[in-house]
Amino acid sequence: MKLETFDDVMVSIRKNRDRPFHLLLGNGFSMAYDYKIFSYNALHDFVTKLEDDDLKIIFDVINTRNFEIIMQNLDNFSVLISAFDGSAKLKERIDAASVRLKMSLLEAVKALHPEHVFKVPEEESQICSTFIKNFLDSGGKIFSTNYDLLLYWVLMRNKVLNHVDGCGRELENQSEFVPEEEQNWSELIWGKYRDTQNIFYLHGALPFFDTGVSVVKEEYNQFNYLLDNISNRMEKGEYPIFVTAGDGAQKLNHIKHNEYLTYCYDSLCRTEGSLVTFGFNFGEYDEHIIEAINRAAKFGKKVPDRLWSIYIGVYSDADKAHIEQIKSRFKCKVHIYDAKTAKVWR
Repeated sequence: MKLETFDDVMVSIRKNRDRPFHLLLGNGFSMAYDYKIFSYNALHDFVTKLEDDDLKIIFDVINTRNFEIIMQNLDNFSVLISAFDGSAKLKERIDAASVRLKMSLLEAVKALHPEHVFKVPEEESQICSTFIKNFLDSGGKIFSTNYDLLLYWVLMRNKVLNHVDGCGRELENQSEFVPEEEQNWSELIWGKYRDTQNIFYLHGALPFFDTGVSVVKEEYNQFNYLLDNISNRMEKGEYPIFVTAGDGAQKLNHIKHNEYLTYCYDSLCRTEGSLVTFGFNFGEYDEHIIEAINRAAKFGKKVPDRLWSIYIGVYSDADKAHIEQIKSRFKCKVHIYDAKTAKVWR
């Protein structure tokens, strides 16, 4: 297959002004900002430094830095223990270790994360904003599988006016007339602006918390940076919406048990036009994303109002070979472009 450039992608966007171009961001988006912070190696090194004997044994035995593989192995082992009438105590120990690993991963993302929005150089933030606006200005939507705050920071800092994450405030004492200065407004609650939403965190993200009644988005205030407020919630035993299951089926199961995640996933399933990916490698644990893309493509049926094409960014010859190998799994036209030619951060 021909290896295109991001300039070729932009030519397609300009040529097809009546077609929305959507963007799917994977971990490569964050790694392109700073691989020392957002790579699996960095997360692995953080977690292995924790004083947890069971997790240390697990890392030594499974011998991988890919958390998805580790979680999948733990889930499989737990099922096998039950299937063979194994020790209930051992199963409980494995399940508890799996939960601690997921929480440790979340702690690692938070701990390694840049402290606040202004740690990202202004020029890099502006460049990233321009990259993202290419898609929003076409009428497209932004989908991210990343947990961190980078996308949120770029959108807010550069005042990208046409972005909507679906969140808004509700007047809490609306049953009675009160002067404006006495009105009580809620936290940022997801759902108020879902009909015009164009920013979707497919696997959750640090600012989003499920209270059991609603999904709220944490924000910064005059006293604390956003990450500080997120940390305060976590210290109280609240944890962000965060998909950390093993394979694609388990991830989808997690998604379907949360209203916000379900809405985001279904929105990807309903996309029309074209989809561009950056930093997303379509690995063996991403079956649910390929399924969503094929649903959007109406499984290849020649009907209107469908996803017609996908432009997949690759970094290496190995990445390109991988996409060429799985090309037939996509039920729409596949293009491959060199992700290194996209000016995302610098």
